[in-house]
Amino acid sequence: MHHASPALAVVLAACAAYAAADGIDVDRLAAEARRAGLRVLAGERLVLATDRAARPGDGVEDLPAIFDQAVRAWCAHYRLDPGSLGAWKSFGCLVVDRERFRAAGLLPDSIPDFPNGFCDRNRFWLVDQSNPAYRRHLLLHEGVHAFTLTVRGLAAPPWYTEGIAEFLATHRLDADADGAPRLVSAPLPARPADVEQLGRIERIAALRRAGTAPGLGDVFATPPTDHRDISAYAASWAAVCLLALHPAHAAAFAACEQGPLDARFTERLAAARGWDAARAARDFDAFTDEVDYGYDFARSAIDWSPGRRPADDERVAVDGTRGWQNTGLALAAGGTYALTASGTVRLGELAAAPDARATPLESEADGISLRWYRGRPAGRLLAAQWVEQPADGGRPRFVILGDGASPTFTAATDGPLYLKINESPGDLADNDGTLTIVFEIKRD
Repeated sequence: MHHASPALAVVLAACAAYAAADGIDVDRLAAEARRAGLRVLAGERLVLATDRAARPGDGVEDLPAIFDQAVRAWCAHYRLDPGSLGAWKSFGCLVVDRERFRAAGLLPDSIPDFPNGFCDRNRFWLVDQSNPAYRRHLLLHEGVHAFTLTVRGLAAPPWYTEGIAEFLATHRLDADADGAPRLVSAPLPARPADVEQLGRIERIAALRRAGTAPGLGDVFATPPTDHRDISAYAASWAAVCLLALHPAHAAAFAACEQGPLDARFTERLAAARGWDAARAARDFDAFTDEVDYGYDFARSAIDWSPGRRPADDERVAVDGTRGWQNTGLALAAGGTYALTASGTVRLGELAAAPDARATPLESEADGISLRWYRGRPAGRLLAAQWVEQPADGGRPRFVILGDGASPTFTAATDGPLYLKINESPGDLADNDGTLTIVFEIKRD
């Protein structure tokens, strides 16, 4: 069980005083909701009032129990003992007709108009959705706000406030041994079906294609007003994913989260032990350029070392279980080079009929036509360089110079050659095998 660190204990004591003084009386609100004829569903940590008519199988009655599970996950993220929350709970309103809540005194005039949801201390509102998965996501997103505002005294910059809400709200739903809904935290979802209608990964990819994706510094500077646009939510979610899950940044980020979540949060992160701003900015660009479901930060972590001048007939290995790999060979801009690849990698298995053995998918450096990824055969060798200012515009990214078993190419910049097989960054874990590459300098 996680317990608060001494530094965090001080923060929690202050937050407890805040909540006691300014928290909203959930029991009083629940009584008002019942008097107004609203449905009231209660769990340990959430009382939910709604004017949505009861409909079998819509999942609404399960929401308080799912919320209770989510609170335990949020405690784990912040290294809190759930018992330290005492009787903490929040009051949520699942709204179909806003006027009905206004008439009941449950939607004060002081609350600004909101398109999807809004949180005020430990109470929140969300507009009902036709999609149950997206309804749950909105409920948990606003619930994270209620939790961080009243348990952690949140007053952080918008990128963290909205990014952590997206990060901690993203989930899939399984069933336990008794068939009851079981929440599984999935801040970086493995499949589109796990997060119906969410669209954060698709939005980041679209921004990249359009050349309008923000850098990490842009995300850190996001003003509050931008979070009426899904692009700002997606970018803030991506920033928190990188910082919380990337092996080079997770420790510094977690340590910073143990301190006050106040207006100086970004400054404290920049001053944290182990923080490397230049690397974080580059890692963020690399992540958003290749973002996909199940993105594996550990297998996709990049070695940014500058490399050395290469010689002819050097041999390097390409691991089929990893993303971009620094060969250690620094190319000269405008120079011409050639590669010759040999070997075989396994790209997981081909799904089989029930009771039949799965067939391993094996590929040489030209790839396999049975499966494609991003316009090329899966398993195909890719050769690239990191280019800070791509000729066609947009954010810094890996520019592919050549592909296949025997590419010849011209270096785009001074810097190391990177190699990988063409595969989704979410599908690397079940790969196996290595390609051997012979490097050649082409001379006139």
